[in-house]
Amino acid sequence: MDPDLGRDRDVDRDADLVLRSTRVVTPEGTRPASIAVAGDTIAAVLPYERPYGSAHGAEYGSELPPGARLVDVGDDVVLPGLVDTHVHVNDPGRAEWEGFWTATRAAASGGITTLIDMPLNSLPPTTTTAHLRIKREVAARKAHIDVGFWGGALPDNVKDLKSLHDAGVFGFKAFLSPSGVEEFPELDAAALDRSLAEIAGFGGLLIVHAEDPRELAAAPQRAGAKYADFLASRPRGAENAAIEGLIAAARRLDARVHVLHLSSADALPLIAAARREGVRLTVESCPHFLTLTAEEVPDGATEFKCCPPIREAANQDALWQGLADGTIDCVVSDHSPSTTDLKTSDFATAWGGISSLQLGLPAIWTEARRRGHSLDDVARWMSTAPAALAGLDRKGAIEAGRDADFAVLAPDDSFTVDPAALQHRNRVTAYAGRTLYGVVRSTWLRGRRIVADGAIADPCGRLLERTN
Repeated sequence: MDPDLGRDRDVDRDADLVLRSTRVVTPEGTRPASIAVAGDTIAAVLPYERPYGSAHGAEYGSELPPGARLVDVGDDVVLPGLVDTHVHVNDPGRAEWEGFWTATRAAASGGITTLIDMPLNSLPPTTTTAHLRIKREVAARKAHIDVGFWGGALPDNVKDLKSLHDAGVFGFKAFLSPSGVEEFPELDAAALDRSLAEIAGFGGLLIVHAEDPRELAAAPQRAGAKYADFLASRPRGAENAAIEGLIAAARRLDARVHVLHLSSADALPLIAAARREGVRLTVESCPHFLTLTAEEVPDGATEFKCCPPIREAANQDALWQGLADGTIDCVVSDHSPSTTDLKTSDFATAWGGISSLQLGLPAIWTEARRRGHSLDDVARWMSTAPAALAGLDRKGAIEAGRDADFAVLAPDDSFTVDPAALQHRNRVTAYAGRTLYGVVRSTWLRGRRIVADGAIADPCGRLLERTN
């Protein structure tokens, strides 16, 4: 985009906010800029100009637009608001695990301005249009940020998929192995083909928890507190086999598929080869796979339990290489909370899920900066690519015509994670006591500052629907 795009006087007159920083992350790179906002939309991204005594306190071209206010964040970095396409809110039905009020407050505190809620762990699951209406009614009263919804693909709801698509869900979640909740059963090979054929027929997206149940059944299953035993029970081969089968189905049906929460780096060559063949395949990973390692998980510390599991440091290095070369498209949280009592010390029976909505950005930035990556990379992985996955063409970038969603980050400031300071309903975290870089100073949703130095505004989020 031309840096002077929108610099006509009509745009200037319409602007009611100018957000300025010496470091703004744009699609063309990080640069000094003034972001002109008209209502809820970015009107223009203009050159940075230092104040020299206008009546409004700063210079904007020749002067600030009449009625516009200037917010100058100095050298803090302005990123596009993060888009998290993998969040289990669990509301209604299991709101004691997490609800829209607490989840969206935590997200906003972490620089996330849009989330898409997973269809399971709430009661009812989002598997019919009637259930979707219930979800929307609950979320509408509580959302501090913009919220959309995935639908669910079950063995017996193929007939419901098109109506859910027409109602605006962003795609459909399926499991290839048991989900952990009885109301959301997995798809076997035949059911996967039926659902995928139906979804491909109307141009939808299937997003998949890819672990092969036969590989899991063949793995050693031992109860107890030892993390090594749990890791052995969820081998890389289970992911690799499931992804290989998913690729074959997508190729055969010319379907669009997305691999959720990739933890096995062994699958990266399969994924890269499929893409070269033209298979319509995208892939995500998560902060816990990219920042935590199996070697550091204490026995009995089930706050680290997730499925698929956190793997070894060498595997993590390969995942980062997959991010760097574009084989992995995006990084999203897979925020999957539970009540504290479900996190027993037995890895076999404890609930599997890691809560990280509020901490994903600093966790990823801490490791990214250590590995030589930039905030441009982080914005691509955590905002631009997830927005593209879901077809959210007004989200994911700081450019004219997009929603005025921003995360203002002090990237060189650090903090130690205190669970008591988190907004999550249940403050169980695998990041407790870790020192992370990147403090979110403020979060902006459609031109409104919704978080400022820890203070959170009243809910103003909108419910989003797929539009393409």
